[in-house]
Amino acid sequence: MIDFLADAPVPGSLDAVWHAGWPSPKHDPAPEIQVHAYTENTVILRQNKSVHYEAPFLFLLFGNERALLIDTGATADPGHFPLRATVDALIEDWLMRNPRARYGLTVAHTHGHGDHIAGDGQFTDRPETTIVGPGLDEVTVLFGLDDWPHHTAELDLGGRVLDLIPGPGHQAAALVFHDRHTGLLLTGDSLYPGRLYVEDRAAYAETVDRLVDFCATRPITHILGCHIEMTTKPDTDYPRGTTYQPDEPPLQLATTHLHALRRALAETAGQPGSHPRGSFVVVYRD
Repeated sequence: MIDFLADAPVPGSLDAVWHAGWPSPKHDPAPEIQVHAYTENTVILRQNKSVHYEAPFLFLLFGNERALLIDTGATADPGHFPLRATVDALIEDWLMRNPRARYGLTVAHTHGHGDHIAGDGQFTDRPETTIVGPGLDEVTVLFGLDDWPHHTAELDLGGRVLDLIPGPGHQAAALVFHDRHTGLLLTGDSLYPGRLYVEDRAAYAETVDRLVDFCATRPITHILGCHIEMTTKPDTDYPRGTTYQPDEPPLQLATTHLHALRRALAETAGQPGSHPRGSFVVVYRD
């Protein structure tokens, strides 16, 4: 059994050059899914922009009893996006190193937008697998998130515990995952180096406040969202639909970006449209 509490948060590697598409998507030599081992028990995956311009990041976390796959990408067809085969191979490899008689998989989501749930159908017939639907009722019931969005919950993968933090504002059933083992805060589309689309201003501001308060009492190593849409030039993003982004910044952000986001929301309260703020752009959709 792996002791996921020892020396937590354990360090991981973000020494990765994320594949950001190809000048000609049809001739892209890279695989449909980029796989990077953050630790031996934590894997970051990115969908190739040549397959879908959203190029979401997905996360696979291993516990002693089950793994957790967070999000399933933007493409349903396994012929173009072989997520199930990739995840099964990663689990098989992990089980070779950590044999178990039985081992489960939970498929969950940072939120219910199409570019994060499209691959769910690849897992519907998979044994020992629980798929948490993206609807608010499914999320709150299966994760025990009573009195949404005011209380957090815990998800135990078998000695590896994650905090589940309600994160509405970008989308009604959005969740933020905090992995106590690595200290990673997985924020989905609520915070990442890109366009932060705000559907509900009040709910989003409360989410940011909730995350700032949460991070004040926990060791957070990195904030990892689900996209990169910025260039390395402050305030400058790639146009929506871009399939080749050769000048991307790193994926990881820090808790200081949460504070910057809270200031940005205060400064732009009541204003419409887009508001660049260095590493991200606040975009009000109302």
